[in-house]
Amino acid sequence: MIHVKSPQEIEQMRPAGQFVAQTLADLRDRAAVGVNLMDLEHHARKLIRERGATSCYWDYAPSFGNGPFRNVVCLSVNDAVLHGLPKKYTLRDGDLLSIDFAVSVDGWVGDAAVSLVVGTPADEDLRLIRATEEALEAGIAAARPDNRIGDVSAAVAAVAARYGYPVNNEFGGHGVGRTMHEGPHVSNTGRAGRGYRIRPGLVFSIEPWFARTTDRVVYDPDGWTIRSADGSRTAHSEHTIAITEDGPVVLTRLADAAVPAPEAAASEAAARG
Repeated sequence: MIHVKSPQEIEQMRPAGQFVAQTLADLRDRAAVGVNLMDLEHHARKLIRERGATSCYWDYAPSFGNGPFRNVVCLSVNDAVLHGLPKKYTLRDGDLLSIDFAVSVDGWVGDAAVSLVVGTPADEDLRLIRATEEALEAGIAAARPDNRIGDVSAAVAAVAARYGYPVNNEFGGHGVGRTMHEGPHVSNTGRAGRGYRIRPGLVFSIEPWFARTTDRVVYDPDGWTIRSADGSRTAHSEHTIAITEDGPVVLTRLADAAVPAPEAAASEAAARG
């Protein structure tokens, strides 16, 4: 179901978005060579408990997972990109880590993800992360009233194409509200001018994720962690946005964070791709 929110309800969603943004910033700062993934998991649990929030992941049991999921954050390393099940793994120099986090605060959900390199980064890993970040900003810029969801998907795919990365369309963005997953589905590839019409009150996530050399994925034996089929490295970026009369508002961006100019991001992507 697609649930359109009132301006008042969008305001009520801001605390969840800000808590998600703050937690991701904290976890990003803590991720370092020698840190165990379970240390990050337990720190996220502590923050959730102190805030009085509710994890959207704990006990999550969708049809595609080996549920229930019994952790509060997805931690995906190197060739893992989505639904990474936290485990006793110590981060090593050069590891590419994707962190995906979703919680409910006062009955409203926020959902976002970031990718980073721990320790010494390889240029190709930074390029891959940058591609997902630029695709995310391009998708946000396309999410304007009277555009279509296909315009968002096409904007994401265009950045991937400039960088030369294949795109998987099995998993993507989604509506966000009282629950973590609502309609519409927001694919990372699509046709401009097609799909559900974007209108004020629509709240959804955009989440570009790319593997360097494949669009196919495989599952770990844990039934959750999704990896690139060829073992190539992956990256993932995500924000929850709300559509207003004036355009998209990013609910999961820190209030004092700089907002990239969409035109500048597109130009940079073209130059580097």
